[in-house]
Amino acid sequence: MAAHYDVLIVGGGIAGLSLASALAGRCSVALVEAEQELAYHTSSRSARQLIPSYGPPVVQELTVRTLELLSARDQELQEPVLTPRSFMLIGSEPEVASEASGHMQPITVDRALELCPALLPGTFTAAGLDTGSFGCNAPVLLEDHRKSALAAGADIITGARVHSAQRLGSGWQVGAGAEGFEAGVLVNAAGAWADELAVISGVEKLGLQPYRRTAAIAAVERPLPEGSPMVAAADNTFYFRRDGDDVLISPSESVPSGPEDARPRPGDVERLVEKLNSLTSLGITAVRRAWTGLRTEAADGVPVAGFDAEAAGFYWLAGQGGYGFQTSAALAELAATQILAGQSGRGDTGGTSPEYRTAHALAATRWSIRR
Repeated sequence: MAAHYDVLIVGGGIAGLSLASALAGRCSVALVEAEQELAYHTSSRSARQLIPSYGPPVVQELTVRTLELLSARDQELQEPVLTPRSFMLIGSEPEVASEASGHMQPITVDRALELCPALLPGTFTAAGLDTGSFGCNAPVLLEDHRKSALAAGADIITGARVHSAQRLGSGWQVGAGAEGFEAGVLVNAAGAWADELAVISGVEKLGLQPYRRTAAIAAVERPLPEGSPMVAAADNTFYFRRDGDDVLISPSESVPSGPEDARPRPGDVERLVEKLNSLTSLGITAVRRAWTGLRTEAADGVPVAGFDAEAAGFYWLAGQGGYGFQTSAALAELAATQILAGQSGRGDTGGTSPEYRTAHALAATRWSIRR
């Protein structure tokens, strides 16, 4: 016997969990996750930094709104999600100029060296600083979403990979693991598997592409001082930040991949260690652990959020790329508003509401959901 819900969310990463907590208590919600644990893939492998100057203008606007929402949420949490941590770009003047945005101010090389003494003089000629950037305690945020959703009546089922989905009357009939579900709205928050879920559901896929991104925690001879900014190369060849007495490092690669449980490739981390030891005085001595996540993007690099115009009740919440955490709250706010309006027939909330501004910012994605 199938369980009945207003909304069935497929995907237990930051996108799906954010939406589940936003919808729970306002309609009946279930979330299904293919893996045995939530946030197993990309959401547990993030750099844990929210950067208003990072990404295209649409993503930057979503980031600002997400920071507003998470700041308000932090007032109610015993352990905060957000911690101020600046973000600094370094490179040549043309590289930094091309990557900087209105949220980032140019600073002198001397100031950059003062902020991050590990950088070696002569290794870069320009820098920019985003002081509105925050570190993100991803595990706390994910767990808060999970608890909030459950407390408000949502059901969360893990180890339930979707194997069948079809439009049935005014809703969807879905098979996931050993369970059956019926729902008025089916939300595709399946990350790297979003196009696969579309195919299973008989919906035209969007051509979403997963990309590999590797990171590691490394031991160093000279730890970064507390309060050091996250540092990234403007040519997208590395970034690093303090992680206690260690450092988190990444080669910032963006290599196309199929949907998979990604793992670091031989040589990627080793080459990065050699590079950073030539550019900094960190003195990386060992790699404690390394991992690879998948950042799934639409062709225009903008998140996809909205109902599919050719598949009634099929809602896309995918293609967040490397911006999943920093756009999550804004996208969940928008998606919840659109889904509830779609079910009840209410119109939009007006041109001054945050949801309307988010929808307007995402207008560039309308092609992605065939509108």
